[in-house]
Order: sequence, then C-alpha cells, then structure tokens
Amino acid sequence: QVQLVEFGGGLVQPGGSLRLSCAASGFTFSVWMMSWYRQAPGKERELVAGITYTGGTNYADSVKGRFTISRDNAKSTVYLQMNSLKPEDTAVYYCYAPVHQGYWGRGTQVTVSS
Repeated sequence: QVQLVEFGGGLVQPGGSLRLSCAASGFTFSVWMMSWYRQAPGKERELVAGITYTGGTNYADSVKGRFTISRDNAKSTVYLQMNSLKPEDTAVYYCYAPVHQGYWGRGTQVTVSS
C-alpha cells in the first residue's frame, strides 16, 4: 500500500536551516507530482511547495527564496530544504501524493524558536 514517511523535523533557531525528507513506497513515485504542506496550531493546512515528475516546482509566496523542494526518483524520496527559518514557519509538515484518493504522511514537527 501507499506509504509516506517524513523525517528531519526538529527545533531550530530563527535564521537556521532544516532539511525534511519524505520516503515514499507503494506506487510509481517517478510519475507523480509530490507536495509538502504544513499546518500550524489553529490554522488550516496550507501548500508549501510542489514538484512535478519532470522537476517543475511551485512555492507558496511566504517561502519563496527560502525553501527548495527537490526529488530523487531513484530513492523515491522528496526533500524540502528550509533556510532562513522564521518563527512563523513553525508547523507540522506533511508530505502529500495525489495517488488514487490522495495520501498523506503522518507529518513531522518543525519548531522555530530561540
């Protein structure tokens, strides 16, 4: 079955960096668009970044120039490099694959605080 497992969250100071990974299995990863979403306490889940199977990318305005999404089809893994982190980036970050009815990972907590 489809599984998405996120890694790499944690506590980081403002201005710091983190790299999230999402390991996918159970489907043909290389032909699907993949996305990262996030949900902060009391807020709706929002799209952070997406990457097509050909490598085209899109980003939320709030993270443009700071976050970079990438993928390694050989490893069935999508990444989110997050630089210049701000307290408002604090959220649970989820990986999403639009396979069949759509699948979500369980999420990984990112906390940006001094």
